[in-house]
Amino acid sequence: MKQLEPTGAMLAWAARQVAESATAVVINGLREGGNPWLLWIQHDGRTSEAVLKVADPNNVAGFASEVAALRVAEKHHIPAPVILGLDTRTSETSTSTSTRIVLETVVPGHSTIPVEPTPARLRALGAAAAALYAVAVAPSPDLPIRTRPIPASDFIRQRRLGTDHTTSLLQTADARLSRLPVPTGRLVFVHGDLWQGNMLWDGDTLAGIVDWDMAGVGHHGIDLSSLRLDAALMFGCEAAEAVLAGWERTTGKLAPDLAFWDATAALNMPGDLAVFVPAIHDQGRRDLTASTLNERRDTFLGRALDRL
Repeated sequence: MKQLEPTGAMLAWAARQVAESATAVVINGLREGGNPWLLWIQHDGRTSEAVLKVADPNNVAGFASEVAALRVAEKHHIPAPVILGLDTRTSETSTSTSTRIVLETVVPGHSTIPVEPTPARLRALGAAAAALYAVAVAPSPDLPIRTRPIPASDFIRQRRLGTDHTTSLLQTADARLSRLPVPTGRLVFVHGDLWQGNMLWDGDTLAGIVDWDMAGVGHHGIDLSSLRLDAALMFGCEAAEAVLAGWERTTGKLAPDLAFWDATAALNMPGDLAVFVPAIHDQGRRDLTASTLNERRDTFLGRALDRL
């Protein structure tokens, strides 16, 4: 989107967050060639990297959630980008539109998803969700209560309205889940869109978690079951159990209400996962087809329903 491209003034501002005499240039866009932007910042004969994010005018709330979440993550030593600078000055093109930009550190590592995971990587996924479970925070305007993963998209409601693909299994699961009370428990920090595409790795070691615009406060099952579903989609349903093992080993507890949140995670996905295929292919898993993903999602959902 043209309005998200960094202007010269934005680049000058980004450079000043590092040093008054620094200059900044765009290297490339990190998401489909666009926002956010990887920068080279040059000063005193040295070159460093940083990431510049420009708020989408249609998702200012998500930008605020990202900023608030990164501050919580830094305070609690959760591996994530660190904010180098935040600017909310008036846009160059409008006196009434606030332009929000944030400069973040670069997290080392890569988000490529392997074809065959190691047990250590799967356990590390669970441990990542456990690290968020350890952080109890109160809800706020920027970190609101979350009741499902991917809160920006309500695929369950879309199917009920007839605007998304559905199947008899999805309809049955929706009907069963809607009759159950939402589990209550300790409110914790949640990422809200936790999958391997938003995680950076150095071998089997998690280097950092990115893209916090759907973060908030809620039940730990939101993130744990999101990662279990992601592992099932990428590697097959048995991989989800290793993710659970990593969570329970890290917390020293059994995960409660797992079937409910597994079903919620599976339901709050597009009826046809072909929608997500391009993003998954971007992470290196070009072997995965919509048919495989739908089959694995349905198996995961069916197992959750059997346990409800």
